[in-house]
Amino acid sequence: MLGTGTIAHRFMTGLRAVPGAEVAAVGSRTAATARRFADTWDIPRAHATYADLAADTGVDVVYVATPHSVHHEAAVLCLKAGRHVLCEKPLAVNAAEASAMIDTARRTDRFLMEAMWTRFAPATAAARGLVADGAIGEVRMVQASIGARMAYDPAGRLFAPELAGGALLDVGVYPVAFASMVLGEFTSLTAQAHKAPTGVDSQVAMTVTGPGGTLGLLGCSIETPIPRRADIIGTRGSIALTDWFCPTALVLHRDGAEPEPMDFPHRANGFEYEVEEVHRCLHADRRQSPLMDWQESLRIARTLDTVRERIGVDYPADQR
Repeated sequence: MLGTGTIAHRFMTGLRAVPGAEVAAVGSRTAATARRFADTWDIPRAHATYADLAADTGVDVVYVATPHSVHHEAAVLCLKAGRHVLCEKPLAVNAAEASAMIDTARRTDRFLMEAMWTRFAPATAAARGLVADGAIGEVRMVQASIGARMAYDPAGRLFAPELAGGALLDVGVYPVAFASMVLGEFTSLTAQAHKAPTGVDSQVAMTVTGPGGTLGLLGCSIETPIPRRADIIGTRGSIALTDWFCPTALVLHRDGAEPEPMDFPHRANGFEYEVEEVHRCLHADRRQSPLMDWQESLRIARTLDTVRERIGVDYPADQR
């Protein structure tokens, strides 16, 4: 475990539901925070620096749980030290950082995966299966939005440009990745945004075009609590998912038929499925996940770059 914030604690809850998953060490920026996390979760070794964790030869895989402004630095450090890496979403601040991380994984022959937990949820897998089986005909449109009202703090992670703040990278990566999963590579994109006083995006509305004229209507916000629903719409029906960023249910709507609700409860809290995917890939000696491979993560990173270019948001990291 690299990082000891909220997401790290939530990840631990999911990981503990996976047989064979053992957390051997935690690394933080200080000895005190590392020891506190280790004591909370009964972890044997606590490291006072990320470098010490990366150097721990008793660790197979590092989960990077830091804010995304540090993903590139932390992941490259661990990959070069010989550790496999599961890195929280978004993989990096921009496509240049994502590409450098992927290049490092390739050179070091290490596993690297963006922790897009949506991909691995059983309900998402069921939705992909229904689409593949033609249950809703030919897919023509995707709608997906996510948002919450967050207290404005100009120095806080969500609103500070130097920390790559804004709605798009914090939560907007979800609808972009969901549309990419369903539609494939985008052929065009438009975007509009409202900005916070610090200049980062606080709301973004996007439209994307996929192959064959398919469309995606996507949105994200840290201003408003947007209803968390996504729809995959085809020529003969649709699939609706609530809490779709890591869903536990879906409703299949077939033309002329009653809605068909389907439940897929989590064993823990949803993080367990991405842990299982890492295990599957490593046992098969894979360096990429077929459900979230490097090309897909890079494609998403490039899309996020394009959106920021269209709405006029840039970060100090873009100049490095």
